[in-house]
Amino acid sequence: MQYYDVAKVLTTHGLNGEVKVSLITDFPEERFAPGSVLSLKNDTERTLTVKSGRPFKQFWLVQFEEITDIEQAEKLRGKILVVSEENQQELPEGVYYYRDILDSDVIDEETGNRIGKVTDIQAPGANDVWEVTEDDGSTFLIPYIPDVVKKVDVENKKIYVELMEGLR
Repeated sequence: MQYYDVAKVLTTHGLNGEVKVSLITDFPEERFAPGSVLSLKNDTERTLTVKSGRPFKQFWLVQFEEITDIEQAEKLRGKILVVSEENQQELPEGVYYYRDILDSDVIDEETGNRIGKVTDIQAPGANDVWEVTEDDGSTFLIPYIPDVVKKVDVENKKIYVELMEGLR
């Protein structure tokens, strides 16, 4: 079973078992929605069910159904919360996990020729930017926008693009 890091428990918050976490996920609204099931990284047999989650400054405050007081919450301090592959929600159309995009072949939609592989993903602002490394080792960046990225085939690790002039 594959697990993915979601957050690190920093400290307790209040007396009723709520914890403050730092995020390792891009989807806190989904991960900390009531009913979400998370595990501890080094003890994946133990599951925790989210009772409530809310943003707090640059962190999130999370209450688990199984943790009802500060003593129990204290034992979570420093632990990494993970989600199992089977407990992950389906992502909305056009949204992908980095692991699904990295190492995918980039193919020119017009010619069908392989251009290179996605070797890095950056999120500088409004849209992600994907670094493509060509077979000769040279790299260039493509913005993840509909004008450029035409089709993402996660299953076969293929990304079809239409390169605008000046991108390469």
